[in-house]
Amino acid sequence: MVNFIALDPANERSNPSYRNAAALAGRVLIATIFVMSGAGKLADPAGTIAYIGAAGLPFAPIAYAGAVAVELGGGFALVLGYRTRLAAAAMALFSVLAALFFHSALADQNQMIHFFKNIAMAGGLLQVVAVGAGRLSLDGRRAAGSDLQPA
Repeated sequence: MVNFIALDPANERSNPSYRNAAALAGRVLIATIFVMSGAGKLADPAGTIAYIGAAGLPFAPIAYAGAVAVELGGGFALVLGYRTRLAAAAMALFSVLAALFFHSALADQNQMIHFFKNIAMAGGLLQVVAVGAGRLSLDGRRAAGSDLQPA
């Protein structure tokens, strides 16, 4: 049974542990799709570069390297809670750009689903930008060692 009193925002200061656990779980869940997608791109660089080129983007090999860096680097940074707000902002921008460049054929229901999936992921990532990583993160650990409030 869910303890709705513990989820009441008025109780945040008295029992923040649920917020920190939820922040960690949310970061891991969001990061999963990015890490898996980045690993898939690593497994088939030629196919991925061809797909990027077919979408009409210039400098497909550079775009490939950037996509892998954002998906793997950002994904692992999100899981670890390292420079979380910066990683989440970069991943949100990447998600919106991917939606616009690769899933904009909204007459195709599959592409429409992918488009809005990317937009929804960007929204979740912007929540991470807004609230930070929480205490269960490298950012939180770094802030605990200083006078800063963990984000």
